[in-house]
Amino acid sequence: MTDGKIIAIVGATGAQGGGLARAILADPAGGFAVRALTRNPDSAAARALAAQGAEVVQVDLDDAASVRRAFQGAWGAFCVTNFWEHFSAEREEAQAAHMAGAAADAGLAHVVWSTLEDVRRFVPLSDPAIPTLQGRYKVPHFDGKGASDRHFTERGVPTTFVLASYYWDNLVHLGAGPQRGKDGNLVFALPMADRRLAGIAAEDIGKCAYGVLRRGPALAGRRIGLAGEHLTGEEMAAALGRALGEPVAYRPLSYDEFQALGFPGADDLANMFRFFCAFEEPFLGARPVHTARELNPELQSFEAWLGTNASRIPIAPRR
Repeated sequence: MTDGKIIAIVGATGAQGGGLARAILADPAGGFAVRALTRNPDSAAARALAAQGAEVVQVDLDDAASVRRAFQGAWGAFCVTNFWEHFSAEREEAQAAHMAGAAADAGLAHVVWSTLEDVRRFVPLSDPAIPTLQGRYKVPHFDGKGASDRHFTERGVPTTFVLASYYWDNLVHLGAGPQRGKDGNLVFALPMADRRLAGIAAEDIGKCAYGVLRRGPALAGRRIGLAGEHLTGEEMAAALGRALGEPVAYRPLSYDEFQALGFPGADDLANMFRFFCAFEEPFLGARPVHTARELNPELQSFEAWLGTNASRIPIAPRR
């Protein structure tokens, strides 16, 4: 792997970066090598990547010098931030600035930056249609990333901006899957009314990013949205029912009901769903499924993803 163009992958043990690292490592003839950047090189995930041929390097995204060292000698990089680690859009912006600066200093040929829309460009802070949070944001985990795009453009970094969609993996890891009601039946609750949700398997985001890197700097400056399917809550519930072997009813939550669930970040996510519903067409239009499939011919549909992962969705037994 050391003979290939080195891709410094931020978050290589996480969802998006991990998918990219595995895609590169699974294609030894692809001409790329993995430099897996992680806070904890001794983690099981980091050791697994090392065993597959990755160079594992410790990095602290809050330390600009650490990021500069990690990017030196690389050909390209995959950059991502994790809002849910600290719930701070300001910290995301600072980390993005560190990565953009390091990429410019290292003279990287191509960077893929995992970003999202700055919702404030759609709904001004003065507009109550989506409540303003923290006095500065509409959807903090979107806005901080979107506002950070400028760091890459202002530094002249040849960057492809990829926009992810709702992870189907949330059904496994975040308790977003069907819940059993008092009557014993399964209910899939989502604050999407009858609107369509752009969704994708987290692993496929990494594979799509690999498709971008394989096409090279010719894609610099492009914004590429990624989705595996656009589905209504009813369609998702029906697919879940088929995969789980029992009926699943869809219940469209109100935004207030969702926010009242009270988990950390519930207000942020309630606003995210408000944005999805209010701007369904432009949001989905920015994420055509055929684009993701061109980048990743193995792109999974929701049905296909469920075929592999339905057994991992926590479901309470029927009493």
